[in-house]
Amino acid sequence: MGIPNNSNGVTQTWDPERYARNAGFVAELGAPVLDLLAPRAGERILDLGCGDGVLSEKLVAAGARVIGVDASPDQVAAAVTRGLDARLVEGQELDFEAEFEAVFSNAALHWMHPPEAVIAGVWRALRPGGRFVGEMGGAGNVETITRVLLRTLERRGIDGRALFPWYFPAPGEYRRKLEEAGFEVLDMELFERPTPLPGDIDGWLETFAESFVAAVPGAARSAFVAEVRDALAPHLRDADGRWTADYVRLRFRALKGQGG
Repeated sequence: MGIPNNSNGVTQTWDPERYARNAGFVAELGAPVLDLLAPRAGERILDLGCGDGVLSEKLVAAGARVIGVDASPDQVAAAVTRGLDARLVEGQELDFEAEFEAVFSNAALHWMHPPEAVIAGVWRALRPGGRFVGEMGGAGNVETITRVLLRTLERRGIDGRALFPWYFPAPGEYRRKLEEAGFEVLDMELFERPTPLPGDIDGWLETFAESFVAAVPGAARSAFVAEVRDALAPHLRDADGRWTADYVRLRFRALKGQGG
């Protein structure tokens, strides 16, 4: 459910309290991915990008034996306080060998670079016949927000493209990467999911767009965020003042063959 730090040099930190306040919807919207995983009692599952462990708890409640990994020390600490086996591990550096019947990931893979290293680690971690089930940002995700961020940075002489922290693949691209690693792709779906936010867009920007905001000198950040907010309001805020992020998700299920 949670999001590891990316490894492409951009600034992003994860405060569990801030995340819970501004991004509680991430776990709430993870239910369909859990359904696609269909966890079974007794099987070993790796929660890749477990964050504070909200969805890991649901896997444990289903009877699975779960290990959660995340690259944020604070998020791992929050998961451990829930009584979970959570470990500080980068998604690109998984060192498990044929230990799991399933690897599960929700709203985390798009933070991990390069994706090929992540997929290779998942392949190694799975037992033959094991499944890789996940949901991530897909092509077109938060396109409106990104466009405004980049344009507003450009007006300040900052190249926002160099700060882009995410990997949002098209279905064909990610399918190809999975298949090249040896997976059989059983399901792959790209779909729009406009996502109501729990508060103002400021909270989303603070939580998820830190790499862009941090590029602006401290004294000028509040004005930068206000300018982004004003530009986004006609597109993402309704007449009652409620904000909706323009999410596009990529959901998939893949299988490691018995001979893998």
